[in-house]
Amino acid sequence: MKKILELISEEMEKAFRKAGYDEKYAKVTLSNRPDLCEYQCNGAMAAAKEYHKAPVLIAEGVVDALQGSSLFEEIQAVKPGFINLKLCAEFLSGYLNGMKEDSRLGCEKAAQPKTIMIDYGGPNVAKPLHVGHLRSAIIGESIKRIARFAGHKVIGDVHLGDWGLQMGLIIMELKNRKPELPYFDAAYEGEYPKEPPFTIAELEEIYPMASARSKEDAAYKEAAMQATFELQQGRKGYQALLRHILNVSVTDLKRNYENLKVEFDLWKGESDAQPYIPDMVQRMKEQGFAHMSDGALVVDIKEETDTKEVPPCMLLKSDGASLYTTTDLATIVERMKLYAPDEIIYVVDKRQEMHFIQVFRCAKKCGLAGEDTVFKFLGFGTMNGKDGKPFKTREGGVMRLEYLLSDINEEMLKKIRESRPMSEEEACEIAKVVGLSAVKYGDLSNQASKDYIFDVDRFTSSEGNTGPYILYTIVRIKSILKKYEEQGGCADDAVITAYGNESEKALMLELTRLNGVLYNAYEELAPHKVCAYIYDLANAFNKFYHETSILGTEDEAQKSGRIQLLSLTRRVLETCIDLLGFEAPERM
Repeated sequence: MKKILELISEEMEKAFRKAGYDEKYAKVTLSNRPDLCEYQCNGAMAAAKEYHKAPVLIAEGVVDALQGSSLFEEIQAVKPGFINLKLCAEFLSGYLNGMKEDSRLGCEKAAQPKTIMIDYGGPNVAKPLHVGHLRSAIIGESIKRIARFAGHKVIGDVHLGDWGLQMGLIIMELKNRKPELPYFDAAYEGEYPKEPPFTIAELEEIYPMASARSKEDAAYKEAAMQATFELQQGRKGYQALLRHILNVSVTDLKRNYENLKVEFDLWKGESDAQPYIPDMVQRMKEQGFAHMSDGALVVDIKEETDTKEVPPCMLLKSDGASLYTTTDLATIVERMKLYAPDEIIYVVDKRQEMHFIQVFRCAKKCGLAGEDTVFKFLGFGTMNGKDGKPFKTREGGVMRLEYLLSDINEEMLKKIRESRPMSEEEACEIAKVVGLSAVKYGDLSNQASKDYIFDVDRFTSSEGNTGPYILYTIVRIKSILKKYEEQGGCADDAVITAYGNESEKALMLELTRLNGVLYNAYEELAPHKVCAYIYDLANAFNKFYHETSILGTEDEAQKSGRIQLLSLTRRVLETCIDLLGFEAPERM
């Protein structure tokens, strides 16, 4: 289905042409004065300059040309030259019936689907997920879902931090604790054990201890660096240990991401890109892109239009070691070879912007990606506590993600127990579902690039612009639909009828905005626009609910039509929260 704004604009273009004016002036927008009209066109103001005519006269001519249109019930030319529009009841209900009959609610798929990769994880192995990983996971998951709904092939990659000194530190600490293990015997030729020599709890304890010791013990750090080098050179025992580290760590990461309802198509890491580095670097040298500077191998990426300094992109340090930049470039090489994406989106902390400017420019300059390949950097802001500083535990440390979710669930469980009697098992399950909505909506309702305050009390409230409020609205609709069925009602063949009051029309108008909102949310990588929309829709529904008799309506056609309107509202809300990454319970 066409967006309703497109249909209105097409009607306006015909009217402008009929009145003798260029259709380029026929742009229609949502009214900024909903008390006066629903849509407006201000094109007569601009046209006045070209046609040397008073804007109000142009507006009046267009209004005359619109007479008899089936789209509008009211058309007004208002000084100094505005055209105010109100939609016809039959056109509005007809549009909603079209949405109702469409499995995609009137949202067309992309005519030319793209292959899009989203890099939105980035956790380090052997470390627990903490609150710093929350935004990338939540925002990236929503963008993935929105892009898929738009009709594109989307591949989500967690891009693990599984390379570098941290691996050497873990290996060294294990060697100190269990030197008898075969992984440390360079002459060992047998099969390595299938079971890992540590649990996830032990692994998470090993790394911070090794890291702390390396800062105080130079010999220990030197040994860890040597272990890292030998791992990267392919030492079999260390490679086997790396596989154990990955298996144990990734199993735990998957469990935590599953609790967040975040899924990745690929569980690749920096180590997967390592085989591509030697050829990539050699090619950059041969083609004259890379050169030595102060002992390091770099690529100059500065452009004449730069208003701030953009340092050269460093590929290898003076000791020959690679960097994050090298790994990210090699990952692009791997992605182009294996998946040939049209677009790669990086959902990362906005403080990494310069790093990705360097990576994108270097990839383009050196031909690592095609000329048409699009790189996008979606930098997100910081999640802060009520003190306005980055979110911490009471002790001042970085909070583990599972503890944060547990705290939210406990808060929701307390509110659910107070609200209505139900079994403890059901209450816990509902608390988990509603708690996740609180966390995700609390994050996604903010523009990604901005910092925000993580306020547990506000996010878990069932009133205001929150996830629980949206879910309460959906549950309320479900309850009405269930009661209608219990009363013997059946609206399967019914159609949405013309509105009976202004709050019903307001709800209908909000529903028509869906395909335009989802299109913009995809184009602008902006889940917050979906949040703003469903908040407006929930408000419109609740106003309609409080002002309108639904099940008590005596006119059966109007009653079944309103049931269909509720059913459509539910579908729209549930489609949108799925795109945001959460779901609604049956009751609350």
